[in-house]
Amino acid sequence: MERSPGDGSSPSPADQPSAPSDPPDQPPAAHTKRDLSSGNQPAGPGAAGEALALLTSFGRRLLVLVPVYLAGAVGLSVGFVLFGLALYLGWRRVRDEKERSLRAARQLLDDEERLTAKTLYMSHRELPAWVSFPDVEKAEWLNKIVAQVWPFLGQYMEKLLTETVAPAVRGSNPHLQTFTFTRVELGEKPLRILGVKVHPGQSKEQILLDLNISYVGDVQIDVEVKKYFCKAGIKGMQLHGVLRVILEPLIGNLPIVGAVSMFFIRRPTLDINWTGMTNLLDIPGLSSLSDTMIMDSIAAFLVLPNRLLVPLVPDLQDVAQLRSPLPRGIIRIHLLAARGLGSKDKYVKGLIEGKSDPYALVRVGTQTFCSRVINEDLNPQWGETYEVMVHEVPGQEIEVEVFDKDPDKDDFLGRMKLDVGKVLQAGVLDNWFPLQGGQGQVHLRLEWLSLLPSAEKLEQVLQWNRGVSSRPEPPSAAILVVYLDRAQDLPVNGDFLILPPQLKKGNKEPNPMVQLSIQDMTQESKAVYSNNCPVWEEAFRFFLQDPQSQELDVQVKDDSRALTLGALTLPLGRLLTAPELTLDQWFQLSSSGPNSRLYMKLVMRILYLDSSEVHFPTVPGTPGAWDPDSESSQAGSSVDAPPRPCHTTPDSHFGTENVLRIHVLEAQDLIAKDRFLGGLVKGKSDPYVKLKLAGRSFRSRVVREDLNPRWNEVFEVIVTSIPGQELDIEVFDKDLDKDDFLGRSKVSLTAVLNTGFLDEWLTLEDVPSGRLHLRLERLTPRPTAAELEEVLQVNSLIQTQKSAELAAALLSVYLERAEDLPLRKGTKPPSPYATLTVGDTSHKTKTISQTSAPVWDESASFLIRKPNTESLELQVRGEGTGALGSLSLPLSELLVTDQLCLDRWFTLNNGQGQVLLRAQLGILVSQHSGVEAHSHSYSHSSSSLSEEPELWGGLPHITSSAPELRQRLTHGDSPVEAPAGPLGQVKLTVWYYSEERKLVSIVHSCRALRQNGRDPPDPYVSLLLLPDKNRGTKRKTSQKKRTLNPEFSERFEWELPLDEALRRKLDVSVKSNSSFMSRERELLGKVQLDLAEIDLSQGAAQWYDLMDDKDKGSS
Repeated sequence: MERSPGDGSSPSPADQPSAPSDPPDQPPAAHTKRDLSSGNQPAGPGAAGEALALLTSFGRRLLVLVPVYLAGAVGLSVGFVLFGLALYLGWRRVRDEKERSLRAARQLLDDEERLTAKTLYMSHRELPAWVSFPDVEKAEWLNKIVAQVWPFLGQYMEKLLTETVAPAVRGSNPHLQTFTFTRVELGEKPLRILGVKVHPGQSKEQILLDLNISYVGDVQIDVEVKKYFCKAGIKGMQLHGVLRVILEPLIGNLPIVGAVSMFFIRRPTLDINWTGMTNLLDIPGLSSLSDTMIMDSIAAFLVLPNRLLVPLVPDLQDVAQLRSPLPRGIIRIHLLAARGLGSKDKYVKGLIEGKSDPYALVRVGTQTFCSRVINEDLNPQWGETYEVMVHEVPGQEIEVEVFDKDPDKDDFLGRMKLDVGKVLQAGVLDNWFPLQGGQGQVHLRLEWLSLLPSAEKLEQVLQWNRGVSSRPEPPSAAILVVYLDRAQDLPVNGDFLILPPQLKKGNKEPNPMVQLSIQDMTQESKAVYSNNCPVWEEAFRFFLQDPQSQELDVQVKDDSRALTLGALTLPLGRLLTAPELTLDQWFQLSSSGPNSRLYMKLVMRILYLDSSEVHFPTVPGTPGAWDPDSESSQAGSSVDAPPRPCHTTPDSHFGTENVLRIHVLEAQDLIAKDRFLGGLVKGKSDPYVKLKLAGRSFRSRVVREDLNPRWNEVFEVIVTSIPGQELDIEVFDKDLDKDDFLGRSKVSLTAVLNTGFLDEWLTLEDVPSGRLHLRLERLTPRPTAAELEEVLQVNSLIQTQKSAELAAALLSVYLERAEDLPLRKGTKPPSPYATLTVGDTSHKTKTISQTSAPVWDESASFLIRKPNTESLELQVRGEGTGALGSLSLPLSELLVTDQLCLDRWFTLNNGQGQVLLRAQLGILVSQHSGVEAHSHSYSHSSSSLSEEPELWGGLPHITSSAPELRQRLTHGDSPVEAPAGPLGQVKLTVWYYSEERKLVSIVHSCRALRQNGRDPPDPYVSLLLLPDKNRGTKRKTSQKKRTLNPEFSERFEWELPLDEALRRKLDVSVKSNSSFMSRERELLGKVQLDLAEIDLSQGAAQWYDLMDDKDKGSS
């Protein structure tokens, strides 16, 4: 790029970009020759031009005074003039900065190599990628191709905007019917690729390219709305970023590559020069706002996790998977604290230095989280947790920016960036990271959560999450990705729905869109206009706290949201039993047409942290943090130590809790809150109930479009005898934005705790109408196991499908102290705390600072649903030092003790350390269940009815041995206990639930089944209500593998009146798969029950002999 001396004087670098029409690769000598030749022109025209420019400049300055004159003529104050002047100066400053930035960027791109060699002192951020990174290649050949294609790309863009975009804009709004593109020019400055980096693919079927692109163009696009004489446009733009291109899948046929995916890994930087009416967007404040809104639009289209997919071959498989692949993993970000931040607050014009009010922005791709503000603290402690999905490794970064909150503009305190690949390698990364561009450090704990395609470790994950205190949201146990593909045969013009007349006048075809909701999280698809068989091809992602109990609610609606075209509620528990936690099928829509259905693919993945030492580090300054200057005078000392106690000494209130069972039945005459078409069309409401009691909140399911809803849900809460307690009840209408209030009521617990039962219709307050039917029952724990079998049987009968499993007992635990906890050589004593866990409920004690013999003196209570199988899990951990010991206490050990209580020292499983605790169990017996449960089991056949031995009759008071009592408490009795027929027996409970008008059948188990082949069968039970043989009355249990004595304990319901139930027969067949590839089923035995001959009011479990049947057809 050097010039010869014969070229004469060369222009300065600032003058070189003045000819924008020159190609970027043209040598500077060309500029020199042209400038020299122009120097021989006559000077006359130049003098006239200077005079004209002088007059133009004078005229512009004169025009500036016109607003001042007009303000004085109208009588406005000087403040308006000053405000307008300030606004103009701000606009001018933003405009000049953009033009200066464009000039500098064009200068660098026009003569990149010479300026790069000349300005090597520039920071790495300003240098091209091929200079900063040796593995990034400079692809000038690719830039030459782009430059050659650029004019033709401009022609294509002009056609696209004028023939496609403009008609769509004109049709979207009647006010824009005169919208046109008056000028579309991409200019002569093409897009440049500054560097190309090729990554080794994650698999052999893909190629990964990172293109460092830079566009500093003289693009000019002008639009006009002639009706309103409005003109606007763009003149010049900058766009810089890293575009990732993935070529996959690689196939064995031409064109070798099946599809191309493109996306920005991080948000690109954007700078736009506006013209016409959009000049207003360069006003300070609006400038950054407009650029942010445009960047958000680009991010929603081309920044991870969004991507542009271009299929290159027809009928490409797994297009949805390519367009929205599963994340590589999840990173759980614990934003713990910061220290040594800079002070930004100043008082008395800077004479007095204050502190800062810091908050942090955490960003990964388009996922952004904002922490709370800590006022006046240079060492803030946030203690917040966020979860982000990671799609590309390497490439994506975790970015944390810290700001000082101010009323006007927040001050920047520093930032840190970290590649997510380092978290993947480490698994768990806990460190203080220095802030760049400021001072101080930020403390992060980063955990990489792998995605498991099976539910084997779900219970382990849920148990761990219960012991984690996380804010603002609880930790997630799984993610759900929903691929929304298409719908079929949606209702057209109210064919299957009752529409108001206002809606029937519009298009016959609907404009369907889909709302997907899980609890309080709702996402929406795009709208497909005038189509009753829409294709969306979109993906939605949800975090799940407990996939066993959560549901996916799908609503197909018209674009106006005034009309529901169909609905679907899918319990996520179905995915837990599906192969690879995936469902890929058509789903029938309810409240829709007979053939209306939705095709979706649902993929669940369990979030698993694979680390042997998982604990949360101590945040500096928290209670229990180790102080190197402090010593524990009592550690290891036995001087004047009190004698070791043999039993606990809880206070008098321990173990006096009761359980309140709240049965939310129904409501009547609720007010209608839904309004459509600006209030012209009156709808109904989607009511649900919120309950608050004893510091806990409960929420019922949502009943769609019903002013007389029936919930029939049961909630249970542990209550004390403290006077003055009230149950707060609120009813709401579920909406997308803010739920509408439908009424409230309060119930004093004094009467319920005294009488034990309350069944009332409550009038809803603060609303014109509405009442709620509630049933409350106090359950007092009884310290005897004699009635446990009856309680379990009654709970199984009155259990509602929408409620959690009912509690059979209450466990009260008092943890007094621990001793002899392990010490590590050369370290201070630990700061221990304990976690008590039963099922999905945990209690964490306080932390005792630096001692191996902590005294906690804390109690906790737990609802127990299956005392025979559940256990109390205790973990002792040191704050910042990890696990110190654990204990697992099966509750079946309490069932064989006097008063169902254990009070003693327990040795921790590591052999070091003991804990002193008291655990007592109380059986919860309902006196108002409406079921007369029996503790007898019967064996029934066509010839005889033989009674089994009583389970509890004649049982001496706590004199049986533990194995004998456990055997008596189990549902699945041994085949030796009663004679079975040659084909075996099935144990059933058949009962009519009059409150719900439902026939209920519980399949408990089978025993002594027949084995025909070499291997045991894979049995399941099929139930059919005769004389109907259609699928509407058919029920089927799950299948058990290779057993002659399967345990089912599954409940089934049929909605029908009692008189009709008495005319039916229940056909029960026990079957087994004959082979893996065959649909044939082997009949192991069957029994047919005439319901008119059974006392359906009793709900007793009975054994029935299985009979042979000549008909062995497939099920």
